[in-house]
Amino acid sequence: MRQAVGDPELTAAQREMLAGRRGDGAALAMRVIVRLARALGADRLIPVDSAHVDGCLFHGQVGIDLVERLIAGGARVAVPTTLNVGSLDLLHPGVVRGDAAERADARRLMDGYVALGAEPTWTCAPYQLRERPAYGRHVAWAESNAIVFANSVLGARTDRYGDFADICAAVTGSAPYVGLHRDENRAGQVLFDCSRVPAGAFASDVAWAALGHLVGRRSGTRVPVLTGLPGDADEDRLKAFGAAAASAGGVALFHAVGLTPEAPDVATAFGGRAAERRHEVTAADLLAARDELTTAPDGRLDAISVGTPHFSVAEFRALAGLVADGPPFDEDIEFWISTSRAVLAEAERNGDAAACRRAGARILVDTCTYIAPVLRTSARVVMTNSAKWAWYAPTNLGIDVVFASLPECVLSARAGRVVRDPGLWRVS
Repeated sequence: MRQAVGDPELTAAQREMLAGRRGDGAALAMRVIVRLARALGADRLIPVDSAHVDGCLFHGQVGIDLVERLIAGGARVAVPTTLNVGSLDLLHPGVVRGDAAERADARRLMDGYVALGAEPTWTCAPYQLRERPAYGRHVAWAESNAIVFANSVLGARTDRYGDFADICAAVTGSAPYVGLHRDENRAGQVLFDCSRVPAGAFASDVAWAALGHLVGRRSGTRVPVLTGLPGDADEDRLKAFGAAAASAGGVALFHAVGLTPEAPDVATAFGGRAAERRHEVTAADLLAARDELTTAPDGRLDAISVGTPHFSVAEFRALAGLVADGPPFDEDIEFWISTSRAVLAEAERNGDAAACRRAGARILVDTCTYIAPVLRTSARVVMTNSAKWAWYAPTNLGIDVVFASLPECVLSARAGRVVRDPGLWRVS
């Protein structure tokens, strides 16, 4: 097959796949990748070590049509492939509401991805799984928080992949050599100096999420570099930051000096270039971010949702510690934990899941409360410690949100109303 003008240079194996010698399904996937590369101006394709597919949510017949056409054409994933959340909790049938036909279509789509050889992980946080991409390795990951975590915290390389491109990259084992796969696009562009924030502020999970929201809003899709952060931040705090920055502004890579692998110092993070913009972050800025993510006044509370991105083993342990002493949750408050089945299995083994259930929490896997009809229909005000959840839920669910820390979520669940820690957001 002749290479068309503007097409990327292909290897012999890639040309064979495009010509249909590896089956009709693989040929379809390669056509999508080649046309994506052409649209993005890529001169070649690169092999990827793994893929993470975000197209598992049922949004209509087109998703099923693509997956089943790939299956009919004999396609199989060529690299280890994990699956993002779907529209159902397959371990807890009946938790997600919906009519029978829509539930059947959602299950059909999820089953289709498994038939292509993908792992039924059903998580938005594939970086919590045992097998993770190594530093500097190229992957084709979709889902905004997974993308930013892989690029920033793991130091792997993925561009922004969305529905259909993700599964086609998995089938072909190839991706266009553009965007954040390339060295020159990974240098920092905007500086955020956090040294003016009081040292103790970042001991709270919610401060990292608020900072991510602020940075996302000010960065857009540019690459932010952060200085002045405590050097002991764990992956859950970096997860909360990245998810918020990706949701509020489209950040796909950040550099936290002294914390992330491509930022041992400021000069390295910026690739020797000067910052396009500089911002000084204060505690008042974080308070303003909290308020922007809160749409309800203090008072009424109907439900609490944590785990967006999915709750980790460490977060289960933290919540179990918070609920170990004291009364159970108010019976009128729904308290939902969204997590992956892999993390839940570990939390079941170590007893943390049982401790959370005894307090009154309910656990959801395979999906998330802001994309599936899980919360009771009467819920109007919901508290969350996730900036991502707070950003999307008002539009997705038509509810009001209170953005708060995990300890505040526990206090509020027990009280049956919004309870704030006045010392948490002290601005001086």
